[in-house]
Amino acid sequence: MYNESAATWGTGYFILCFIFAVFYVIVMWKVFVKAGKPGWGSIIPIYNIILMLEIVDRPIWWIILFFVPVVNIIIGFIVLIDFARAFGKDTGFGVGLILLGFIFFPILAFGDAQYVGIKR
Repeated sequence: MYNESAATWGTGYFILCFIFAVFYVIVMWKVFVKAGKPGWGSIIPIYNIILMLEIVDRPIWWIILFFVPVVNIIIGFIVLIDFARAFGKDTGFGVGLILLGFIFFPILAFGDAQYVGIKR
């Protein structure tokens, strides 16, 4: 038997997920452009990680570490904290990117943050 309310919820859920995905494509596109990288690179799998490594001034060979279980989590944390620093933010903002990325990445994209690079 066909359940109309379940079909409606499924359609609504799909539309909500689609809107969310489009919003985050825009957010990441804008962040990459702020860093001087091509915005379209944010939507290409693996290439977007390479661009993030370039933004945070880490060696490109670190891409291999993203494919090693457990190590990828640690490397991801390091890259996101460096990502915050590359935009002039502190480590606390980097932790925000890790734990609440759905809030902190739009702040980075649409806020006044400017790409300053990594100072080592």
